[in-house]
Amino acid sequence: MNGLGADLAQAEALASDLAQQPAAARVALCPPATLIWRMGQALKGSAVEVGGQTCSAEPAGAFTGDLSAAMLVDAGARLVILGHSERRAGHAETDAGVQAKALAAMAVGLEPIVCIGETLEQRQAGQAVQVVSTQIAGSIAAQMASGAFAVAYEPVWAIGTGLTPTLEQIEEIHAAVGAALKQVVGEAAAHTPILYGGSVKPSNAAEILKIPGVGGALVGGASLKAEDFLGIIRAV
Repeated sequence: MNGLGADLAQAEALASDLAQQPAAARVALCPPATLIWRMGQALKGSAVEVGGQTCSAEPAGAFTGDLSAAMLVDAGARLVILGHSERRAGHAETDAGVQAKALAAMAVGLEPIVCIGETLEQRQAGQAVQVVSTQIAGSIAAQMASGAFAVAYEPVWAIGTGLTPTLEQIEEIHAAVGAALKQVVGEAAAHTPILYGGSVKPSNAAEILKIPGVGGALVGGASLKAEDFLGIIRAV
């Protein structure tokens, strides 16, 4: 829940820089729903894609305040983040609910970024691998193998805290996520990006992105300023 119309200047600055020096990575911004259309217009023709932060599993109807996947597409979105830990914790989203949203998104051409991750208590109890594997099994549907989607591993205890797992811990979980994903979608897992999200910043991006199994980054606070986000993009 960050961003007003005035902040579109940061997105435009990002796109301008990438126009002069193209990125090695695919780049997308997922602003609040109020900015999706305006950001899409501001970035039209640029290398920066636009996405949403969630969507409803329902196609339409009496669901005041909700936004369908088709509405996001209509506003200019190409991707959508689903099952973010803040949605799971604050809005009681379940694995089954996230899966339903992902299928609804793919049905209208949106590319889901499905988030999974363990809490500090689960990490300390040695349950991290079990938790993320269970979340993959419940949040990803076998039929998603026929379309494009990504998974984002976000250790809940590292989001916005400045804390970051060790490189070994990140590699372990990404390997577990890859194995669990293969159980669900088969060979499609080999070309499904597994992103890392959790206090990614310019100072640690390069070492994180070099970890085997890490296929990109889901960036939070550091994406609000073009200069910081570019520092991460250039680390690829």
